[in-house]
Amino acid sequence: MRLEARGLVAGYGHLTVLRDVSLAIPPGCIAAVIGSNGAGKTTLLRVLSGLILPASGRVWMDGVEITTWPTERRVAVGLVHVPERRQLFTSLTVEDNLRLGAYLRYRREGRARVEQDLEWVYTLFPRLYERRRQLAGTLSGGEQQMLAIGRGLMAHPRLMLLDEPSLGLAPLLVQELYRVLAELRAQGHTLLVADQNARQALRVADLAFVLEAGQVTRSGSGAAMLVDPAVHAAYLGSRTRTPSEG
Repeated sequence: MRLEARGLVAGYGHLTVLRDVSLAIPPGCIAAVIGSNGAGKTTLLRVLSGLILPASGRVWMDGVEITTWPTERRVAVGLVHVPERRQLFTSLTVEDNLRLGAYLRYRREGRARVEQDLEWVYTLFPRLYERRRQLAGTLSGGEQQMLAIGRGLMAHPRLMLLDEPSLGLAPLLVQELYRVLAELRAQGHTLLVADQNARQALRVADLAFVLEAGQVTRSGSGAAMLVDPAVHAAYLGSRTRTPSEG
């Protein structure tokens, strides 16, 4: 799925957060949005998923304008948002949470297809299979993040928006999470990841955008962003000097 946005202006009440944001994400890639707290990353994903309507600007999916579509309609055509802080149904089991991710699909596609995708999610996240009868609220932070992504995958997305997927996770879990995201890309999924863990996001990103004060100030490949001096200084820490550099 190709996603394109032009001239997005959005915010909350009288507070403007996004200012003339434009981006284009080709199908089958991982795109990263990096930026500090308050840069507008979450607001951007909410506009793209339909949780917030922009004051101006337009959004397209595969050439079809979806600017005013409600979230449910976007989910039905494959645009799925995995929000920050996971927002799980903590009093339900892991498997019940996963099945709820497919609630729009049962009537349209049938139970057999949903069951097939449930097994696929369990192969991506074996820990979820082990915990499938456990209440979601009793999972560790890393397991809850796996569940949030798994629930999003149960909606059968063509494009998935992930807001701060590595927030609060230990480094080894972050690496495992991004390994799964790279595997999803290899299977043909398109992913837009907004993450403060800029280094990890840029390592796997085909395309990256820097969001500062609600505006895209830089864009390019993830590899190029990793060696961009301004990006390095602002988001990746100072580069350690070699002895020859004094």
